[in-house]
Amino acid sequence: MALLITDECINCDVCEPECPNNAIYQGEEIYEIHPHLCTECVGHHDESQCVVVCPVECIIIDPDNTETQGQLLLKYKALMKQQPE
Repeated sequence: MALLITDECINCDVCEPECPNNAIYQGEEIYEIHPHLCTECVGHHDESQCVVVCPVECIIIDPDNTETQGQLLLKYKALMKQQPE
């Protein structure tokens, strides 16, 4: 279940640095999330850090990218293997 930033985003810049997978980036108008990099913080934190810090609650589960907790954990492990040590 990758997350999605809705058009209610106010570009406050607080979510991007919180993402441990660097999945959040500045899009043309609002921040966006790369679904192939988003693990909803599984493997890093107990809850999605971008959701925790968002002042306007505009980060939701992306209905087009649903994944189980197990799938998110596998994605996390694959991403960690790709990172240089």
